[in-house]
Amino acid sequence: MSSAELTLYFDGKCPFCRAGMARLAQWDKAGHLAFVDIAAPGFDPAHLGVDMAALNRELHSRTRDGRVLAGIDSMLRAYTLAGQAWRVLPLRVPGLRTLCSWSYRLFARHRYLMSRVLGYRAPACTEGVCERPNPFFKR
Repeated sequence: MSSAELTLYFDGKCPFCRAGMARLAQWDKAGHLAFVDIAAPGFDPAHLGVDMAALNRELHSRTRDGRVLAGIDSMLRAYTLAGQAWRVLPLRVPGLRTLCSWSYRLFARHRYLMSRVLGYRAPACTEGVCERPNPFFKR
């Protein structure tokens, strides 16, 4: 198990998702976060107690003590640990939280299309080598 306070399980095939995780990693100066690409070959979600379909519906995370968080709860915890709690302040407001949660699930369902619409693109890869490495993996 990771020594990080929170491990985020994200879709590495999604350009928007990769960019979001890279931003979180840059903000996480204290090293509270770890990142796992669920699209990586050999990834098995069994230890989380959820299936790949659930992981593909929304961001999941796991706390150091083993609790699994999903969606908005994962985002709240990650941004707070990265010192960016102010960025997710609307997620703490009951009425806005419901609207944001619904919007997030809709966005997550269409994240590949939204990545293209927002101008995010996957790095070009040839024979398994990509034009730039993912900067947010802490090994």
